[in-house]
Amino acid sequence: MSSSQHGKRQNVPAQQVLINDESQSGVPEGGIVEHAPEITGLREQIRPALAGLVLLTLLTGIVFPLVLAAVAVPLFPHQAGGSLLNRDGLTVGSEFIGQNVSGAGYFSLRPSAAGNGYDATASGGTNLSPDNPKLVNGAQADADGGAKPFVGIRELAEVYRRTNGLPPHAAIPIDAVTRSGSGLDPHISAANANLQIPRVARERRLSEETVRRLVAEHTRGRQLGFLGEPRVAVLALNLALDQIARRSASSPGRSVP
Repeated sequence: MSSSQHGKRQNVPAQQVLINDESQSGVPEGGIVEHAPEITGLREQIRPALAGLVLLTLLTGIVFPLVLAAVAVPLFPHQAGGSLLNRDGLTVGSEFIGQNVSGAGYFSLRPSAAGNGYDATASGGTNLSPDNPKLVNGAQADADGGAKPFVGIRELAEVYRRTNGLPPHAAIPIDAVTRSGSGLDPHISAANANLQIPRVARERRLSEETVRRLVAEHTRGRQLGFLGEPRVAVLALNLALDQIARRSASSPGRSVP
């Protein structure tokens, strides 16, 4: 740039110089810049959100459950009704919700951490890691009552062996001494049930073969043929034992096969 041109540039007003510089960098001639559209207002953002909320609530909260019930009730009435089990016309439980069992003549479920044990309103597990000493050794209650006592696996194993007449160091299934994630597991493993057969047969005054046959009848296979392990439905099994006892009581001279 010559000295004369430089002098001319110095006499140009600063605003005009800025406009000319911006025009060289892609800004429209004359220095007029087109701004992006303004952000939509809060009302215009809330309207589609509320409409989506109402629509999804209607579809997933009303329409879908009604359609599902309309299909399930006629095709699967027992399952749609909660898979309830009855005895003498009274509902005693569900196939899929475990409940606390007492009595030496019944098959017992695995331990539960749901509330005080199989509390359907407080489903949950222990949330203890496998290497937590509390899980194995248990814990005593606090003096101020802030924490409840916790029975560990070691003590549960001792009670299980003693209850079922097993040697002190006999191997036992893991589900016999551990809580499930829900605390409401209605099943036990086949190995767990087999170890309880002698005790139940002795208390019921039945042959072990009879009890073993009942266990086999109430053993569910793997889901879809390959998922999980075979499991025993405890509530249905215990109800079958009670039914045998009632038949024996009504026919004293009849022996149970």
